Amino acid sequence: MAHISFHEAYMQVPVVTRTYATACLFTTLAVQLEVISPFQIYFNPELIFKEYQLWRLITNFLFFGKLEFNFFFNMLFLYRYCRMLEEGSFRGRTADFVFMFILGGTAMTLVAFFVNLVFLGQAFTIMLVYIWSRRNPYVRMSFFGVITFRAPYLPWVLIGFSIMLGNSIIVDAIGVACGHIYYFLEDAFPEQPAGFKILHTPRILKYLFDPPPDADEYATLPEAERPGGFAWGQADNGPPLEDGGDEHGGENQ
Repeated sequence: MAHISFHEAYMQVPVVTRTYATACLFTTLAVQLEVISPFQIYFNPELIFKEYQLWRLITNFLFFGKLEFNFFFNMLFLYRYCRMLEEGSFRGRTADFVFMFILGGTAMTLVAFFVNLVFLGQAFTIMLVYIWSRRNPYVRMSFFGVITFRAPYLPWVLIGFSIMLGNSIIVDAIGVACGHIYYFLEDAFPEQPAGFKILHTPRILKYLFDPPPDADEYATLPEAERPGGFAWGQADNGPPLEDGGDEHGGENQ
């Protein structure tokens, strides 16, 4: 296999995943190096609407805490599941993917007005995991090689893992709730007998983000590197399931 430089590998990551993951990494590093303070970027409605510090509406999604286990765990999940969504069900539909980001971020921001949350990046990551899991219902996964389950149970396994670590599940619950709202409006309701499509991506986003039909600017992950690949939460690409579902194929804080 030809050697691929870091820059080439980086540019092969689809644009939304690349941009968001990079922004999260640099924001966290800037805080760690004390270039900026967490107090300058956390979600604070009073400072946003009275002092017009509008950047807080975005920066609170970009910080995962100190460079510790929780940070790397969230970054891993963010990268893998954001990329798999962008390369999978949103492939060639970058505008729709950006619209999902906007809807999810808006929903979480509204929730943050009523609960005491100052950073929403972790909830956003769980939302991405939830949507991916619902769109890949026949994927079999394993967690730490101890339990096996299908992808739709992954968010609940992660919530259980958070409880084991003594973390609050409020953030995860918000991510699951916002993910379910999007999944219901975009995937479930339109398929009902009297259903219809509710979410429509604005034309301006399609103009800005959707490439020409024949454009293909990035490479997908090799099958062996898709879902899972970790001893503590990997997919099982075993024989077909009894109900004939397709399989491809792990996790959180």
